[in-house]
Amino acid sequence: MGLALAGMAAVAPAQVRVDITGGISAPMPIAIPAMPTPQTVDTPAGDTSALGQRVSDVITNDLKNSGLFSPLAPAQLRPVAFPQVTAPEYGAWATTGAQALVQGFVQSNGDGTLTVGCYLYDVFSQSELTRQGYVVRPSDWRRGAHKCADTVYTRLTGEGPYFDSQVVYVSETGPKNRRTKRLAIMDQDGANHRFITNGQSISLTPRFAPNRQSLVFMSFENDRPRVYVYDIGSGTKRLVVSQPNMTFAPRFSPDGSSIIFSMSVAGNTDIYRVPAGGGAATRLTTSPGIDTGGSFSPDGSKIVFESDRSGGQQLYVMNADGSNQQRISFGAGRYATPVWSPRGDLIAFTRTSGGFNVGVMSPSGGNEKILTNGWQDEGPTWAPNGRVILFFRTGQGSGKADLWSVDLTGVNARPVPTPLDGSDPAWGPLLP
Repeated sequence: MGLALAGMAAVAPAQVRVDITGGISAPMPIAIPAMPTPQTVDTPAGDTSALGQRVSDVITNDLKNSGLFSPLAPAQLRPVAFPQVTAPEYGAWATTGAQALVQGFVQSNGDGTLTVGCYLYDVFSQSELTRQGYVVRPSDWRRGAHKCADTVYTRLTGEGPYFDSQVVYVSETGPKNRRTKRLAIMDQDGANHRFITNGQSISLTPRFAPNRQSLVFMSFENDRPRVYVYDIGSGTKRLVVSQPNMTFAPRFSPDGSSIIFSMSVAGNTDIYRVPAGGGAATRLTTSPGIDTGGSFSPDGSKIVFESDRSGGQQLYVMNADGSNQQRISFGAGRYATPVWSPRGDLIAFTRTSGGFNVGVMSPSGGNEKILTNGWQDEGPTWAPNGRVILFFRTGQGSGKADLWSVDLTGVNARPVPTPLDGSDPAWGPLLP
């Protein structure tokens, strides 16, 4: 069940805004008190009074983790009665130093659903900036909270939303030289975590389909590394290409109609394209060496990939039919794991030069910027809004990997919680 927008009129915006063009010197102070309920009602997810606190906690964590907001501490927050949701006590909130105020409510509906109301106010100008309401099943209450956080984030930053989304990654456990690797899926904040493969065969490089209903990944099932499509709803999988050769590094096209992957034939690895439903594969690269790691531009017209044809791993861009292949990386070291931003303006990559670091560059290869400084940071993937990058960091000597995120300023790096070690994440599109 998707989230239905409740009928709540918005008003004209006021002045408060987060300027993120070059990073920020201090996050915006923002108040997010517990959301009241017009009547406490028991639901399968808990009573609506308790849910009001939990919703505000999720919003608080989302905005704090963006690095752009500084939510007030619980001791600074005031209780809000239901009538005050649309009539804030601006004077009292002004004394806390908060520049913006998020209020709302959680209401049980007669059909068993919940309405999560979300209001954003400018404390200084004492005006409403926006309001939204979402009708959700009780089991989806966190999605209502993420949607509210997205509403606040987009209104105050001008950037696109990304909190109501999921991540798939490789969950790892066991000794360094004998790791169990299985696929797991979770909300972008680590909640609603579940495993989707059992670990009997090593699974790697999971990537979402644009419709979020399936994944493409590489599995060593029966000791044969090959590419599969996994249906998230049914839990079934199917082989993409019936070939005796090793196939790996798959990714869907932006419209979901095809899959690119790499295949090793007679010691040479090239990039191929195949219809998502199956069929004959078309070879896109023909140079000697290893061509792999393809990622489409958002409009599907181009593919960025890595190749060692020049003697070391570098990044290349070609048309989607394989024509007009051009090198775009020329910095020190080797370049790998390229992935195109959803906005089309940047390509993220892993650069190896002494250590491993994640960076970005323009599609033409200019304006290169390294965003991380860990010992081994690699495998970037973009948030749906193209402003935040998820990657994995391996500790020196331990072999243990963890998920991290960083924004385009390179300042707001933070760990992303997972139950076990985690690597090779892929961020999915916004949920409907």
